[in-house]
Amino acid sequence: MVEAFAEWGLPIWAAHLTAALAKAFLLLNVVAVGTLVFIWMERKVSARIQDRLGPTRVGGKFGWLQSVADGVKLLTKEDVTPATADPLLYKLAPYVSFSAAFAAYIALPFSAGWSAVAMNCAAFYVLAVLGLEVFGVILGGYASGSKWSLFGAMREAAQVVSYEAPLALCVVIPAYLCGSMDLHVIGEMQAGWFTNWLIFHDPFTFVVFWVYFTCAVASVNRAPFDLAEAESELVAGFHTEYSGLRWSLFYMAEYGSMTLVSGLAAILFFGGWNGPIPIFHLLGWADGSAGEGLHFVALLFGAVNFLLKCTLGVIAMMWLRWSLPRLRIDQVLTTCLKYCIPIAAVCFVGATLWDLFGAPFVNDLAPHPYGTRANVRERWTDAGTVALRPAGAPLSSGLPPAPSADSMAAASFDGATRPDAAAEPNRRAELPTIRRIR
Repeated sequence: MVEAFAEWGLPIWAAHLTAALAKAFLLLNVVAVGTLVFIWMERKVSARIQDRLGPTRVGGKFGWLQSVADGVKLLTKEDVTPATADPLLYKLAPYVSFSAAFAAYIALPFSAGWSAVAMNCAAFYVLAVLGLEVFGVILGGYASGSKWSLFGAMREAAQVVSYEAPLALCVVIPAYLCGSMDLHVIGEMQAGWFTNWLIFHDPFTFVVFWVYFTCAVASVNRAPFDLAEAESELVAGFHTEYSGLRWSLFYMAEYGSMTLVSGLAAILFFGGWNGPIPIFHLLGWADGSAGEGLHFVALLFGAVNFLLKCTLGVIAMMWLRWSLPRLRIDQVLTTCLKYCIPIAAVCFVGATLWDLFGAPFVNDLAPHPYGTRANVRERWTDAGTVALRPAGAPLSSGLPPAPSADSMAAASFDGATRPDAAAEPNRRAELPTIRRIR
């Protein structure tokens, strides 16, 4: 995108700025439009679970304009700041929460090579930035000048901070199995049939997915872990004093976080943008050998497949909310400290031993376009290039071409010998390098 803007005559700094604004606009629409859809879907899903109809009056039979009507109502409501509140922090808190949820999308790939910024530590970045949302919660509860808001903020902060530990342990296992924290690499290594998905890799990874899902639900403050609203207080928790647009920002942050953790689960455990049947790989469209246009169609369908998996994850969270009773704060922390952390730790040790002693992998039974997952590890130096794409494929996917045997031999693992930088004009667009062990 930067190169295209530069060819149009823009200075390099203007090209970078325009590209950044375009990517931010696209990601903002993903969060905003997704929130509108999920608000409508939440009402319809809860209605079906409880044998009701849900919205039926606004937007026809299915009430699909109900979310738009709610948005108009929130925009026209009076924005009131309590007299006892800290005005600056009170107004700043919703933007802090939403910015944390939104910024994490920067490293989330929607298809092969389709992300705002390609990072070799994308999994770590997403978890780190998503955890910053708790600062908006604490600010909102403290700055409201209400003891009930402060109580709700402290409960929610304790919950979110506690569940970050097992959530990170769950993410470490797929990163270890793929030898990379780059979400592009993890997603591409699961290309092929659905047996290549990491959830079918071994029993420990299968179990840790359910731990991840539990921790993800708790980290985004969804029922049965929704402790911002205590049963004994009859208030809304940390955002009790908010209304109008600022309240909607907290709401958008919640649904944006739900979509984000669902997308992260799709990449880590369910093949990312790769479908259960490798139709475009079998047709030769995925590697670009059939032409640029067909390659773009394959990437576009991969993005649709990824968004579908995200939607299914959000629906599962809605299903839990309207099916299970809310837990107490002591039960929430007990679930984290006595169950989630030990199970995740045992699964991590089990997955490493499973790999160490050469136990058979479920996905080894099916052919994989890049070799078995145990044979691939990421190189954390910038020397050499071994791409997760067959040799000769074009650069349109954002992935570099596979190198020759000479270039692979010239690049040592410790980075002592580096190839000539002038021979790599496209290194700026490359994903983190990897190499085959055997």
